[in-house]
Amino acid sequence: MTDLVLSFLKELEQNNTREWFHANKGWYDEAKLEMESLVNTLIPGMARFDPTVKFITAKECMFRIFRDVRFSKDKAPYKTNFGAWIAKTGRKSSGPGYYIHIQPGESFLAAGVYMPDPETLKKIRQEIYYNIDEFKGILEGKELKKYIHGVDEMDKLKRPPKDFPADFPDIEILKNKHFTVSCTFSEKQLSGPNFADFALKVYKTMYPFNVFLGRAIDG
Repeated sequence: MTDLVLSFLKELEQNNTREWFHANKGWYDEAKLEMESLVNTLIPGMARFDPTVKFITAKECMFRIFRDVRFSKDKAPYKTNFGAWIAKTGRKSSGPGYYIHIQPGESFLAAGVYMPDPETLKKIRQEIYYNIDEFKGILEGKELKKYIHGVDEMDKLKRPPKDFPADFPDIEILKNKHFTVSCTFSEKQLSGPNFADFALKVYKTMYPFNVFLGRAIDG
């Protein structure tokens, strides 16, 4: 990927108005096309180790750049990132998937389940509770540990979740509301000739994590 995407996002962050966006619509279209090309390059490579993503396209995976500002104090009309959720049915998938987030200084690759509904969240916690050694074994895998530092901790519960014993040795894991793992990357890596290979290598190490979560959800 060229520097075009990052330079567009940097300018958008400084000029997040409809007027500027419309004046630079051509630049946005070029940047979006580059993002689509990257995702369409990743999908067939990912399908080699995770066949569930075999038949989707970048357009089905990419999120819109337009923000929903109806209930937000921040009325900036546009996101300052490009994101794609690569999963069985694209961005609308509720099960495990793979995410790519491109934003100057905040880019990352991720996998797992984000914002599961209460029933799904309980299934995941139960699977971890009954198979904690297997779950921790995945997180401690030699290859995966090169890129991640455990489950991402976002919006954790302060108290143990209902229906789980407070004295469970790994109760801190069960307090998570999202079950994702992530790996940051630099602008230099993104602009380099081998970024797609790097991303595929990272996602492949994350695949067993997604398999575990998928088993939890599907029973």
